[in-house]
Amino acid sequence: MNTKEYISSGIIESYILGHASPEEAGILECVMKNNAEVKEAFEEAQKTLEHLATAQAVTPPSELKSEIWNKIQQEQVVEEITPVLPAVLPEVKRETENTTERNDFRKNTPWKTYAIAASVLFLVSVAGNVFWMNSQSASQKEMALMIADKKQMDQAMEKMNRKMDMISNPDMQMVMLKGVEKHTDAKAMVFWDKKTKEVYLNAEKLPKAPEGMQYQLWAIEDGKPVNAGMYTEDKDSRIALANIPKAQAFAITLEKAGGSNVPTMENMFVMGEI
Repeated sequence: MNTKEYISSGIIESYILGHASPEEAGILECVMKNNAEVKEAFEEAQKTLEHLATAQAVTPPSELKSEIWNKIQQEQVVEEITPVLPAVLPEVKRETENTTERNDFRKNTPWKTYAIAASVLFLVSVAGNVFWMNSQSASQKEMALMIADKKQMDQAMEKMNRKMDMISNPDMQMVMLKGVEKHTDAKAMVFWDKKTKEVYLNAEKLPKAPEGMQYQLWAIEDGKPVNAGMYTEDKDSRIALANIPKAQAFAITLEKAGGSNVPTMENMFVMGEI
């Protein structure tokens, strides 16, 4: 086994992830001391794995914890807020006098007093109900935002776990694709299953494709480009783009939606050798 075959065997990734046996680890450590190319490949793989872990890190919104805690405290204090009408009616004189006295009371009490009291009660009732409805609406909006944030975090965590499973799979070969010419900041990662020959692509570090355009993956086989599938965000690291039996390198070009039979070389963004 020559140096390139040894590097592409996956032993370096297995060593970094802690899957290599003591014997394999010992051999690799010895080889790295005497082979600069293997040592360089080890350092590159280490940086790649660190880059993937950092890129997928999920930080929850800073205000999410306080919102959840406030919501729990509110629910513990009161289960349901119900507007209460305050008793503001003037106390009516107890009916302990005879009918004549009651008639005199009615005559001496202006009817407007009762009308004003009734109006005040009505306004207080309306205000109380409006306040209660607004409080309920604000609480529902806060809860909806919290649920949306949690759902987004769950999806990001699921995606990160899926990628980590692929990285730790000893049958999965990772090929780092680096930016070329005008796209030096662009990066992508190909996951090539050595058993099933299926190819997966992580292209989150590529710029968003313009309207009507789409990224296309190519496998370089015997010096010739072979269509390795069209990339979409919903397929990222989740759905195999193609089945590639053998390849010496991979590259990505930006093509018209639906793909091309041959790569547009001036639109090449990244490339990486195996």
